[in-house]
Amino acid sequence: MKSTPVHFHEYWGEMGAWFDVITYHCDGILSVSFKSSNHPHVGHSVDPAQRLKVLTELYRFVTEITNDCLWEWDLLSKDIFWIDGGHKRVFGYQVENALIPQNFWESCIHPDDKERVLKGVQDSITKKSSPLWEVKYKFKAANGIYHYVHDRAHIVYDEDGKAIRMVGATADITENILLEKKLEQTRLNRQREITDAVLIAQEKERAAIGTALNENLNQILVAAKWNIEVAKKDTSKKEICLKNSTDYIDQVIGEIKRIYKALVIPDIRVISLFDNIKNLIGDINLEQTVIFSFYEQGIDLEEDLDKNMQLDIFRMVQEQLNNIITHANATHATIKLTKHDNNIILNISDNGKGTNKSTQKKGVGIFNISSRAELYNGFVSIISIPGEGYTLKVVLPCFRAGC
Repeated sequence: MKSTPVHFHEYWGEMGAWFDVITYHCDGILSVSFKSSNHPHVGHSVDPAQRLKVLTELYRFVTEITNDCLWEWDLLSKDIFWIDGGHKRVFGYQVENALIPQNFWESCIHPDDKERVLKGVQDSITKKSSPLWEVKYKFKAANGIYHYVHDRAHIVYDEDGKAIRMVGATADITENILLEKKLEQTRLNRQREITDAVLIAQEKERAAIGTALNENLNQILVAAKWNIEVAKKDTSKKEICLKNSTDYIDQVIGEIKRIYKALVIPDIRVISLFDNIKNLIGDINLEQTVIFSFYEQGIDLEEDLDKNMQLDIFRMVQEQLNNIITHANATHATIKLTKHDNNIILNISDNGKGTNKSTQKKGVGIFNISSRAELYNGFVSIISIPGEGYTLKVVLPCFRAGC
């Protein structure tokens, strides 16, 4: 036997009248209620003026909340009147303008939510701090599937301050909740991607340092040591061997400085972001075939950028310059840092081989730059055509509140 209410009309010949009949089976008990179709709804006065007053009050309360699945809950008889077929349209219950036992509504509340919802109703009625009650929970539809709903109601008290009924509406918010969950999952996935990118970048840096130490510095130091050993044993070669050792050690010192500069940014309170970028490209221009230029305009470092943003901008520049040196086959590149329409604009362009954006996969370097930009609600765009260079544009809201 079905445990959902069944609503139908039946003519009772002996009474000479039509009746609304509601049948409901729960916990082994069959409940049947009859309501004469020729009489006004139970609880309403037959006096037209009084009935109009009640209905006006009813719909005034309803318009304060929503217009989805309307209902009126008689707290004394523990019956709920489902109004105008909202529950039929939204949840599939073949019931409209009919009384539903309170325990049926309770049976439709998800077990995980039931205690919280019922306690909330009782607390609202008892405390009387506000005539409004609302709650979100999962409600079982006629097909057995739970929907996320938002119930809102107005509690009506009699002259003695006793709660006698509630007038409210149930809104199906399943689509919104599922969308929120999807967005949250997307955010978590994105956060995992950023974390993975950071870890990959760290491993890349460690691998580069390990390679420099083992394959470069270690070999140079071995050569320096060998020359010192020769100088100790063969006085005729002492001078040249000691000179070679000194040159080798100078190389090691230079390489250590280079690694240090790549890993540690000088304190921006001592050396500004602009000077750090100039020092970076100055060192690169001495060693690489690519010539870098830097321009800045309209930015007040103290007002527009906080310390963390300055550090992240420097890392973005550092990352993209490394991309250009490694992949672009360029001879010249330009870095521009400007302020426009309350945004900080970083443009890095080169005259290299460019790329086809539709087929190129986003590398770790560009992903790291995008992740840093997202920390400030910024974004990254790329303009590139094969054979015609590459431009990276980063847009960041400036730091200053009144910017």
